Amino acid sequence: MATEVPEAVHALVAERQEARAAKDFARADSLRDAIAALGFSVIDGPTGTTLAPIAAPAPMRVRAGEVQSVLDEPPSCDVSVHWVVEGWPEDVVRALAGFRAHEGGREVQYVVADVTATDHATYGEGVEVLPLERETGWGAARNAGLKRSRGNLVLVMDGSVEPTGDVIGPLEHALMDPTIGVCGPWGISTPDLHEFHDSEGPEVDAIEGYLMAFRRDVIRDVGLFDEKFRWYRTADIECSFRVKDAGLRAVIVDAPAIKHQHRMYHSTPPAERDRVSKRNYYRFLERFRGRFDLLVDPAPRD
Repeated sequence: MATEVPEAVHALVAERQEARAAKDFARADSLRDAIAALGFSVIDGPTGTTLAPIAAPAPMRVRAGEVQSVLDEPPSCDVSVHWVVEGWPEDVVRALAGFRAHEGGREVQYVVADVTATDHATYGEGVEVLPLERETGWGAARNAGLKRSRGNLVLVMDGSVEPTGDVIGPLEHALMDPTIGVCGPWGISTPDLHEFHDSEGPEVDAIEGYLMAFRRDVIRDVGLFDEKFRWYRTADIECSFRVKDAGLRAVIVDAPAIKHQHRMYHSTPPAERDRVSKRNYYRFLERFRGRFDLLVDPAPRD
């Protein structure tokens, strides 16, 4: 699609042509700079003058570990909502629209940790975008975003989830209970730390990473995600177990949201998906092997 040239730019081009015809080259150069400031370069050729849009410079990428944390500062808004973008930014745009339609007068901070160099404007106004290096792993990218949390409530979101109503309200209400450390609309449990299954709760062994909600102090004190998880699978389980190991509960809370296709899962070749999933599971077991005391309904042990 051709870039539309504003009338103001056309007017400057005409003025520059007049300056060139009058051999006022200093004025012509000044007008060239003014046109460039509006996003267009001037190309003088044998058949006349043409314009070309100036490509916006790529955002400077930052290392995840260099992102400044604000978690030790007092909260300054009601809710922080976080995404990691490793592709398909349009999914996050869809989710943002759902949240913005149901903010309910709350002050909401939106944070996107983006490893794809997506134009910041894609997400709209009022979104804090962290342009991270391409090789940043999922855990490090997630933590970079979480370190920017200024809200009393912190939501960890997957791009596949779309709010269809006030998601924040039920989660806020649940987390008023100081015994609850993490909650969300989808959870899983296990009798033996090997086979995990969907659970209707309300208490579960882990909240799924599609949507996890925490009080800000829990994220700060229990710790962020394990950055050794360069792929997302099982990172939600490991985080939930650390919350439970701190003496808090994981609870399912009904919230109006729907799950669309999980693009990362379906775009990853099955063999690679199995390999990294198994690696992540064993990483979880390194810390929680034998911790049947953390389970809601453990199987009888001999």
